[in-house]
Amino acid sequence: MKMANGTGSIIKLKGNRRRPYQVRLTKGFTDEGKQIFMYLGYYETQQKAMIALSEYNSSPYDITRETITFERVYQLWSKEHFKKVSDSSIERYSNAYRKYCKPLYKMRFKDIRLSHLQGVIDDSGMAHPTRASIKTLFNVLFAYAMKNDIVEKNYSQYVDVGQREGKINRKPFTQEEIQKIFNNVDKIDYMDTILIMIYTGLRVGELLDLKIKNIHLDERYMIGGFKTEAGTNRIIPINKKIEPFIRKYYEQNKDKEYLIINSLGRPFTYSNYRREKWDNMMEKLEFEGHRPHDCRHTFATLMDNANANKLSIKRIMGHASPDITDKVYTHKTIEDLIEAIDLI
Repeated sequence: MKMANGTGSIIKLKGNRRRPYQVRLTKGFTDEGKQIFMYLGYYETQQKAMIALSEYNSSPYDITRETITFERVYQLWSKEHFKKVSDSSIERYSNAYRKYCKPLYKMRFKDIRLSHLQGVIDDSGMAHPTRASIKTLFNVLFAYAMKNDIVEKNYSQYVDVGQREGKINRKPFTQEEIQKIFNNVDKIDYMDTILIMIYTGLRVGELLDLKIKNIHLDERYMIGGFKTEAGTNRIIPINKKIEPFIRKYYEQNKDKEYLIINSLGRPFTYSNYRREKWDNMMEKLEFEGHRPHDCRHTFATLMDNANANKLSIKRIMGHASPDITDKVYTHKTIEDLIEAIDLI
């Protein structure tokens, strides 16, 4: 159905479609004189399509604002904002976006609701400071979107990051408990992931974020980690005790992106791993009071008890230190980390 020249057209698409009426507008012309179209939307009835086109023509707006994604808003905002802030601020925003916001990348910004934002926070599995950083990113992106008439409501203001945690008493696994975990590796699925964390110092989120391409079995190290500048993309030596477990996952999932995936071949979120695996394993082992972060605390305790080199411990765990002036890992550095890890 053609409308008056320059006002757009309505086209009935073939097939059994829920919204078969397409409204399109002429954006311009190619050098050969062929029309270049932009699409206003798809509608259930011809009447609804005509109303949408009429409303557009009475008050034209930038169509890209209707279709722009979360990813594109971030790109536009950061291009403008990063010129005015410090490198540390840039890193903080970039980490929040890159590590936690992937589920939102391809969503139309105007379709994002509180449930989507809250889901990102809840699935991060991170402590209050990181959750607060993610919310800060949401705040500035929604402010940018409001300013540019992409959205009319700021859902980021309702995101709940919870209360700042008080001091949590960490409870390292005992040698008897560690042995019991080893004894049950072949009996309970994913039991070996506990040992991987105990013998690497990886956080749960860092374990679940390990990529196949960053596993170097022959050289006995992995590349992974995040949260802090010192912890991001650090070298993690592979202890001989857990090498068979890492090799198993590597062989099983070498055609996938991530080392640890669920039975459907998808990456775990923190909440899914905690609810479906960790809590179940703790119950079957009859362990009480252990949190996933206790694995990292156990690693630090084991390394300290073994009198491992303090600088190596800091490098492996991703702790910032004035002794670590750069992130360049030489062959000798990696050898030192492997030597340290083999003490436990």
